[in-house]
Amino acid sequence: MGFYLKKIFNACAGVGLWGIMFGQTIWAILKRPPSWRLLVDQFYNIGVLSLPVVAITGFSTGMVLAAQSFYQLGDKGLGSATGLLVGKAMLTEIGPVLTAFMVTGRVGSSMTAELGSMQVTEQIDALKSMAVNPLRYLVAPRVLGGITMLPLLTVFSAVIGIFGGYLVSAYIFGMSAQSFFDPIPNNITSFDLWTGVIKAFFFGIIISTICCYKGMTTKGGAAGVGKATTSGVVISYSYILIVNFFLTVGLNTIHINLVEGHTI
Repeated sequence: MGFYLKKIFNACAGVGLWGIMFGQTIWAILKRPPSWRLLVDQFYNIGVLSLPVVAITGFSTGMVLAAQSFYQLGDKGLGSATGLLVGKAMLTEIGPVLTAFMVTGRVGSSMTAELGSMQVTEQIDALKSMAVNPLRYLVAPRVLGGITMLPLLTVFSAVIGIFGGYLVSAYIFGMSAQSFFDPIPNNITSFDLWTGVIKAFFFGIIISTICCYKGMTTKGGAAGVGKATTSGVVISYSYILIVNFFLTVGLNTIHINLVEGHTI
């Protein structure tokens, strides 16, 4: 029992320390934003270099969604809803989550390993001795890069996924472009787009802050860097799934209340 209580206590303490680091990072950004050069490096690393893996993920997911939708709905006379289902899923749910997963695996692990290596080799302590704030110099650019690039990557993944779904529907199941695309503008609203963008924004915060926190608190040499990297990725995955549920419920509840209030 004592072992589990210690684990729970350490987990709560970790959440508190993560919150303190997040708050200090936001304060450092507001007080003195990081240099443009550091931001551009993170935009390139998080955004541009992630395009291939995000494109492959979105394209293949859109193809699978289209195939599965047509197989389930085609014999019921609802095959024309394939495009709508692919578009909705890629914009609101699957696109944001899978994009966040891919970025976590490619970028989040790199953040943790890089900062963890700097921590165990005392490079971060050297920055502090030179009066350089490591949160503004190391963490802030990564956080800003994550919250900026994740929404853009999510929209890119959704567009690629819809295109992949169209190719499968057109060249395998013989659907016309009109049948696939016509339901999309009539049934997919700006709310669906903003749902994906807002989710990606929060996922960017989760990935960048958790992975940076695990890197900045790494202990135990090379073995500790490996454990911190694994822990950062797993925790990020878990929080992405949990936060995705609450965002889905919260955003849809707000939207329904606003629409009903406007109607009344």
